Amino acid sequence: MTAPLHEPTAEAAPSAAEEAAIVADSAGAKAVQGRSLGRIAWERLKRDKLALAGGIVVLVLIAIALLAPVITNLVGQDPESHHEDLIDPLFSTPTGSYGGISGDHLLGVEPVSGRDIFARIVYGARISLLVGFLSALVAVVLGTILGVLAGYFGGWVDAAVSRVMDGLLAFPQLLFIIALVSVMPNEMLGLTGTGVRLFVMILVIGFFGWPYVGRVVRGQTLSLREREYVEAARSLGAGRFYILFKELLPNLVAPIIVYTTMMIPTNILTEAALSFLGVGVKPPTASWGQMLSAAIDYYDSDPMYMVIPGVAIFITVLSFNLFGDGVRDALDPKGSR
Repeated sequence: MTAPLHEPTAEAAPSAAEEAAIVADSAGAKAVQGRSLGRIAWERLKRDKLALAGGIVVLVLIAIALLAPVITNLVGQDPESHHEDLIDPLFSTPTGSYGGISGDHLLGVEPVSGRDIFARIVYGARISLLVGFLSALVAVVLGTILGVLAGYFGGWVDAAVSRVMDGLLAFPQLLFIIALVSVMPNEMLGLTGTGVRLFVMILVIGFFGWPYVGRVVRGQTLSLREREYVEAARSLGAGRFYILFKELLPNLVAPIIVYTTMMIPTNILTEAALSFLGVGVKPPTASWGQMLSAAIDYYDSDPMYMVIPGVAIFITVLSFNLFGDGVRDALDPKGSR
């Protein structure tokens, strides 16, 4: 047998540059993966350190509010127990420096009564967060329903809802709440005392807050109802309520979440203002605004009594605002962060 004219040759080994290009292409292929909107938003939010810090503080505040009895038992204090032995009988202010701060009373005690300030701050977080979250929930539910109906159906429905929103936005909310709470009975719907005041504050703050949500949802609905996927669903015979619940509402979740996170701190400030003015919760129930109101008479002799609840309100509102700003940026489809 004759030998072949051409011997088979081995394939040339790729050069270093070619190997680097292959590695880069494979890495790029692995990096390009499908990501959900939630994952994209979470990755954006993780890069915002201020928003993450605000979110952590918010979670800590929620945990403190939920575990208030456990926390106060651990430090051996009660928000309603009096300690007159720690009060100067002449000036009615706490004995010792910095408002009576000690190992037993971490943030000192109140003038006159001697109640532990740390325990009252912890229990006051319950009132502030309860009113803030529940009133925001009322506003979001009403605003979403009425805003979607106004934006989708248009016509007289849109005109009627829009005029109601204009009227509520022009109404003096704070004065109305003060007048309403002042004339409420002490017992209502099985609730008494503080329960009645909390119920009324939550409903009224939420009722006057829904137009802000309604305007945002209405504007988004007016834009979404003209999109191609809505027209496609309509051409396939989908009913109005199917389009509302399956096509429009899922695409409204992001702006609703953003506006909710921005409403909660506003509601907390409203509750603090009402308690400061004396129409919120009444003693002995702890409230940050009520503590600020009582501290006015002692700002020169016991400034810590005013500083501590003021700092609690400041940190809470700032944390919610930072977290809300971060959520807004993370859910913004046009954002680049």
